[in-house]
Amino acid sequence: MIPDEQQATVAFLARPQSHGLDAGESVERIDTHISFVFLAGPSAYKLKRAVRLPFLDFSSLAAREAACRAELAVNRRTAPTLYQAVAPVTRAADGRSAIDGEGAIVDWLVVMRRFDQNTLFDRLIETGELTSERLHALAEAIATFHRAAERTPAFGGAEGLAQVIEGDDRTFAATALDRQRTLELAGRQRAWLDRGAALLERRRLGGLVRRVHGDLHLRNICLIEDRPTLFDAIEFNDAFACIDIAYDLAFLLMDLDHRGRRDAANLVLNHYLAFADEHLEGGDGPFAALPLFLSLRAAIRAHVGATTAQAIDEAPARARAMAEATAYLDRALAYLDPPPPRLVAVGGLSGSGKSRLARAIAPRLGAAPGAVVLRSDVIRKRLAGVDMFTRLPESAYGAAMTVRTFESLFAQIRAALAAGHSVVADAVFARPEQRAELARIAAEADVPFQGLWVEAPPEVMAERIAKRVRNASDATLEVLELQKSYDLGTLEWPRLDSSGPRAETEQTALRRLGLS
Repeated sequence: MIPDEQQATVAFLARPQSHGLDAGESVERIDTHISFVFLAGPSAYKLKRAVRLPFLDFSSLAAREAACRAELAVNRRTAPTLYQAVAPVTRAADGRSAIDGEGAIVDWLVVMRRFDQNTLFDRLIETGELTSERLHALAEAIATFHRAAERTPAFGGAEGLAQVIEGDDRTFAATALDRQRTLELAGRQRAWLDRGAALLERRRLGGLVRRVHGDLHLRNICLIEDRPTLFDAIEFNDAFACIDIAYDLAFLLMDLDHRGRRDAANLVLNHYLAFADEHLEGGDGPFAALPLFLSLRAAIRAHVGATTAQAIDEAPARARAMAEATAYLDRALAYLDPPPPRLVAVGGLSGSGKSRLARAIAPRLGAAPGAVVLRSDVIRKRLAGVDMFTRLPESAYGAAMTVRTFESLFAQIRAALAAGHSVVADAVFARPEQRAELARIAAEADVPFQGLWVEAPPEVMAERIAKRVRNASDATLEVLELQKSYDLGTLEWPRLDSSGPRAETEQTALRRLGLS
């Protein structure tokens, strides 16, 4: 429904001639509950709806102008070439409308560069074009954005999430979703919040609540010059935008998981953690809060979907929308009942395929979106103050640095398990005392532990090392020759030959872990 005061403006923006287009060209209009978007030629124009909702107020011309200017500012952080200007819609004395023309200003627009809608990530996942390389690039882009984001400790924390739960519950009460189940969801979310309040406050005070995106799902990510680009960040409500960085990421993880791509969600989480400034060694990492974060994101999708469904006139379409909303409600409840954690270690010499196997195992373990993969190569790089793809000098592989690396690895394993999250530990683990320490950590945490020793013929390992690109490992053929001389001691872990087809190796590993 178009607000009465915007009927003429919407009609004007929908006409091709308003944008200098030829008669045969068309304008595509996309409606959301808070805006109209007009795709015209090389540009896109966003008009804020003149509405007042519990979480925003666009009812006045001044409020819509302020929101347009805020949207331009917040989205230029991640999409500077996409967001171009704020422009007025004017109406002359003779009644003719124009964009930035003569006469009185009747409304405001965000002017954007139009992009190919087929590059939206929700479409790429449907066409099978959301590759691991694009997911890696996306995770790095989000981590880079989060690191630079403004700290906002006045928001977020336990109080901020309590407001989210209460707001969701009020909205659920006005939908056709099963009220007993939505009340159960709110009660269980409050219980999780009570248990995690101290953690959330430490994260807030520790600088992890920032002005981030706020609506980070697949439809708000596209490719610009083949690079993942975040757009349409929230500008209209500081409480929605100034949140824990892991809560921001959780929307994307939940979206991928809901679409049946837990593997992709796990890949994004683990690659993000390799670049983000998260506190993984102590008790302030994101893992204990992740089930609540994911549940809240699914709950938002549930009530938005149910509210949208109520406005659909066609019965079959309304039923489909309600079924989708119910599926999100089911997911929101399921996230609050995660399976218990476990520890799996994957060891082997360089080129054995252990890291690839660790990544394949992780989505199948524990709480959504699967186990955290803690890789010694990545930890060593972080301790050295470089990103995971920067090659380290030989001095970084001395005894002292190796001790520090494994101390950090073991500390991160303990922290993740204590937070209820499963772990896949990925390192050579050539020393018996390192393998013994993993078993000791699992026993102390009272979680199951299994180790796998991955191996392949020397020529296969050498070939894999030679073909590596953008890999955290700095191992060379000379390093492999040295490793082949290691005395492994008594190897209790089952051996796994990885020289065959990748799928076959993964299935064998899953069977041995009881996951197939």
